[in-house]
Amino acid sequence: MRRAPVDAERQQLHSTTSLGLASARNRERVLEETCIPIQSDGDIVGARQNGRGLAVQLGFSPSDLTLIATAISELARNILLYAKRGKIILKLVEQGETRGIIVTAHDKGPGIPDISRALEAGFSTSRSLGLGLPGVRRLMDEFEIVSDVGLGTIVTVKKWAK
Repeated sequence: MRRAPVDAERQQLHSTTSLGLASARNRERVLEETCIPIQSDGDIVGARQNGRGLAVQLGFSPSDLTLIATAISELARNILLYAKRGKIILKLVEQGETRGIIVTAHDKGPGIPDISRALEAGFSTSRSLGLGLPGVRRLMDEFEIVSDVGLGTIVTVKKWAK
């Protein structure tokens, strides 16, 4: 399984079996969670609206609400485009005094054979004009992708309320 945690300091790929973003010392407490199956364009709209509605509860600014909704749309569109079906899991969380939203896109599609290439700005196998994974990475505070060719992809992103 290939994992690409993408932080400014850590661009190198390495193998791991861990899917979580949080280490044992800084786990988030889940306040609310919802799962939206993605099988049609209408589901993308539903996921976007659900995510925005949850984020409003945490007091995100209007501009952050737009960033979150855009990231959800991009991730859900990737599910439809490459895997045909999957799910978006939305979690409101707190970590100490900080609250945020975690968005996880999960599919059982073909997987991504070259994660580092897929994370390059401007790269697209679909020739779309969307933001793609590099755009989602820029919009959110934290980004992680796990993909196994032939088994699927899990992308997890976080945005923290300021």
